[in-house]
Amino acid sequence: MKTKIILIAVFCTITNIVFAQRFDPLDGGYLPKPVPYPYLREADVMWSKTVWRIIDLHEKINLPLYYPTVKIEGRYSLIDLLLYGIKNEGIVAYSPDEYSEFSKPMSWKDVENRFGVTNDTFQIENPETGLVESKIIKNKINTAEVKKIMLKELWYFDKQRSKLEVKIIGLCPIREYEKTESNEENEESELKQKKIFWVDFSSVRFLLASHYVFNQFNDIANISFDNLFFKRRFSSYIYKESNVYNDRTIGEYKTGLDEMLESEKIQNDIFVMEHDLWEH
Repeated sequence: MKTKIILIAVFCTITNIVFAQRFDPLDGGYLPKPVPYPYLREADVMWSKTVWRIIDLHEKINLPLYYPTVKIEGRYSLIDLLLYGIKNEGIVAYSPDEYSEFSKPMSWKDVENRFGVTNDTFQIENPETGLVESKIIKNKINTAEVKKIMLKELWYFDKQRSKLEVKIIGLCPIREYEKTESNEENEESELKQKKIFWVDFSSVRFLLASHYVFNQFNDIANISFDNLFFKRRFSSYIYKESNVYNDRTIGEYKTGLDEMLESEKIQNDIFVMEHDLWEH
């Protein structure tokens, strides 16, 4: 009888050890991970189209990507999270120059220059000596100026799964700022837009998966940045599609209302294409 009890105790102990090893959070079991893409073979891609789209962070549904604009413990805006990854996690930023996406790496100083970070010189009186001294103060990056995010996406039809899929290739923050120019008569301010950098989306997915977007209705129902993009929980419009004319933007050949209608037409053509591939 005692032998049976000992054997049962040993069996339970071993089971608990194995169970703990299989589900130990430190082993990665509960670590947040990106949503995996479905398996895809090159031969299964029947059709594909590359598009560039703009996320306007002024829109209400996109506000969780814009806020917080000030530092709050444990919470990041999308641009603050990307900058953190570039500075501390080895994420590579690429030059936003035309036709050089993901080909020219940028340094942290290059990123600061794109934000207009400069050194200002102030004349300050030294309280100990009473002398006026020059002091150089470096401006900080103003992430609140990032009002738009550009996405580069690949839409494709997977014939193995008979489904239209989309994969985000890269992210590019766009800075909006006022530039003041002085002349002999007065000063004129003009609203400028500047692309800051490109990041490869696949390289930042683990970082996006480990940080959460704020949910104003339920603090325990937050989703990760990666889930937000994967589930398409944002509003955007198509800015450009791959085309024979040097991948020109819609704004180069359409203006005003026609530009918006052309954007919607491109999106509609993608879905119509999926329907046309079905056979009955």
